[in-house]
Parts: sequence; structure tokens; C-alpha cells
Amino acid sequence: MRLLKQKIRRNPGTSRHRGSAKQWLDSFKSYLKTECHLADNSVKAYGNDLQRFFKWLRRRSLKNLSVRELSDYVATLKKQGLAPSSIARNIVSLKIFFRYLQLEGEIETSEAELLGSQALWQRIPDVLTPEMVRELLSSPNETDPYPLRDRSLLELLYATGCRASEVSNLTLNNLHLSDGYCKVRGKGDKERVVPLAKPACRVLRAYLKHERGVLTQQATPSHEFVLVSRSGRPLRREAIWESVKKYAARCGFSKSLSPHSLRHSFATHMLAGGADLRQVQELLGHSSIATTQIYTHVDQSRLKKIHQKYHPRG
Repeated sequence: MRLLKQKIRRNPGTSRHRGSAKQWLDSFKSYLKTECHLADNSVKAYGNDLQRFFKWLRRRSLKNLSVRELSDYVATLKKQGLAPSSIARNIVSLKIFFRYLQLEGEIETSEAELLGSQALWQRIPDVLTPEMVRELLSSPNETDPYPLRDRSLLELLYATGCRASEVSNLTLNNLHLSDGYCKVRGKGDKERVVPLAKPACRVLRAYLKHERGVLTQQATPSHEFVLVSRSGRPLRREAIWESVKKYAARCGFSKSLSPHSLRHSFATHMLAGGADLRQVQELLGHSSIATTQIYTHVDQSRLKKIHQKYHPRG
């Protein structure tokens, strides 16, 4: 965020264009990528937020929006049912975009800076019980085209607590099954080492031996990504989400279950088992421990429900 706040000296009125919403969006995304050096996924997320904003904007004047109008926009996001975390990111996207308009000399002051930040994690994330995790991990079977690959995918998500994008980008040279760990690149291109449990290593060995070679026969050019699609290409993040949804539905679990649910479950189970909060922060790749602390709230909520259920005065 520090890079996003830096001021680049440009003369007022010398913007690179004064065009349509699409032109503004393209230019803003280019600014995020080339000047702020944000990752592609971050640029895409901010771009999607701004597309939603421009759709709401319609005939309103971009340069003359009041803080009241911007607050009304945030209210529409709440009505659309967006999660608090998504609303918070949309507000950040607006602030960065209006800061960009200032840098371009299009506006003198940013009304978006007056928008209050949304409280994050007002909604406790989905967390599976250990029994539910076991059922999910064993759900791929011989009726599926590539059950070993799918089991490897699920095992990796839960064993490491990695994000879907991190699992998608995992390469063979960063997979060390004999030593029981892997290296992943997270947000900000930061690399971290994550242990791999024996069950995950066993399934991955079987997948690498029996299925990956078959899948990569069609790959041109060849690549070193661990998880591969049926066409031989690296398994996309979207395909990982679809796989988790598929097997969650097979088990009769919530439709809202996602790869992030396995990440949440990993962290919650680690803390419930006695892991230190700082250790979990390092494993998850969180830059701030405040982000990791949500999982203490999840566990406390679970314990409170148990107390209410079983204690005579609960």
C-alpha cells in the first residue's frame, strides 16, 4: 500500500486521456501494474471492483461525486449481499482510483478518502470439522477421470493452508516429498516453506507416478507445474475452485464451501491443536498477525457453542 500512496508529480490538466470508463479502467490497471508493481491477481481484483463502480456511475459525473454519493454506492454493495471483506476491498479500490485521478490532475481532492473502512470478518468464515475434512479428502474415486490429481489438490489445500493461486502455481522443483515440505510464492511474491504431512505426500507420489505423465503428454510447451488439467496445461485457479465445489456438493456440504474454507479449516485446526499464533501466521503467509487473529475468534465461537450445548448452566 505504501507504493500506492506515493505522489508522482504531474502537471494538472495533463492527463493521458479524458475518455470513457473503459479507457479510465485500462489506464488505471496499467498504472497499478507498471507503477505500483501489483501482482496480476490484485490488478484483476481492483479492475473488477472498478467495473462494478462504473456500472453504478452511469450518467453521474466522475469528477463531481460527493462523499454522500460514494456512501450511497457502498450502501448498494451491502444490499447486493457482498461480504464485509469484499466491501472493504471495494472501498480500498475506490480510494486508490481517486488517488490516481489526483495524480493525473483530473481532481484536486478525493472525496473517497472520507469513506470509512468496513470492519472485516464480521462474518465467521466456513470451517470444516476434522471429520468433514476426512470425508472431503476421500471423496474423489474411480468414477472420476483423475481421482489422484483431485485428491492431491484437496490434500495440498488442507495440508498447507495455501491459497488456490499458490497451489495452482506450485512447481515440481519446489515440491520436496522426501523431506515433507514445499516452497510456495504468496502475495507480494514472498516465498515461504510449508510442511507437508505424510498422507499428502503419499497421494502426491501416486499422482506423479500414475496420472501426471499421462496428462502432460499433450502439453506444448512442456512445463513444471505440479497440478495439470486434462489438456495438459497448468490447472487454473478457477478450476481448483470448481473441483472443491464439486466434491463439497458430493459430500452434501454447504454451497459456499471454497478453497479458502480449507485454508480456514487448516488454521483453525492448527490453533485448536495448540499451535502458536505466530507460527500459523508464518504458515499462512500473512503479513500482519491481525489477519491471523480471526481464527482465534472462530475457535472461541466453536468452544462457546460446545459450552452452551453441554454445560448444565450453558
